[in-house]
Amino acid sequence: MGSFFNVVIHRLPRGESIVFPASHCVHCGVRLSAKELIPFFSYAWQRGRCRHCHKPISLRYPLVEVLTAALLGLIWYLRQGVPAVYAYLAFTSLLIVISFIDFDHFLIPDQLLVAGLGVWVLLQLIVPFIAWPLALAGGALAFALMLVIYVLSRGGMGFGDVKLAGLIGLYLGTTLGVLSLFLAFVLGASIGLVLLALRLKSRKDALPFGPFLAIGAYLAMAWGPDFLRWYQVFFGL
Repeated sequence: MGSFFNVVIHRLPRGESIVFPASHCVHCGVRLSAKELIPFFSYAWQRGRCRHCHKPISLRYPLVEVLTAALLGLIWYLRQGVPAVYAYLAFTSLLIVISFIDFDHFLIPDQLLVAGLGVWVLLQLIVPFIAWPLALAGGALAFALMLVIYVLSRGGMGFGDVKLAGLIGLYLGTTLGVLSLFLAFVLGASIGLVLLALRLKSRKDALPFGPFLAIGAYLAMAWGPDFLRWYQVFFGL
């Protein structure tokens, strides 16, 4: 799955087919053999270089593969037995692809959002995992909150972030949806301040917000109920 996500991350923003041509070296164009397509191990075996042209292979490829395995494995470990686990696995997969594309191109492709919506509808019909009123309310609330921020930011935030927030609300509902947005803004602000302090970014430099939304949503899926319990205990609710 991680290998396929790499293909989507590389090709979709460039308007290329994610099916044809077959996997090939981005430098010399040589079609890769089966043993060159083994996730992570091919990269290690080839010492991070193409066997044909010897150009370096981006570390991004094994990183996405390992990250995919880790994130999906953790969700399964934490949420197995919960009706929403399959939706969480599918949504985590989508968030991985969205995060890397947005990080590279400041873009959240509509094709991915539509695919996420389609998967949500399909899962709701086959293995319902969230009450329809709760999901629709969550989607509307998250979309509305981000829309207000989008308008107030006057271009400081992309409309793709607004649409992604709405999709997060659909999958997570009202409480976890709002929690994911809160976590996204806390993480975004914290990392932004660190980058400013280290002078790696200036106030005029933009940061893609999609990855922070994705991280917030993942944390809400993985530990959302725990966060809410800690909050209640901390404030004595």
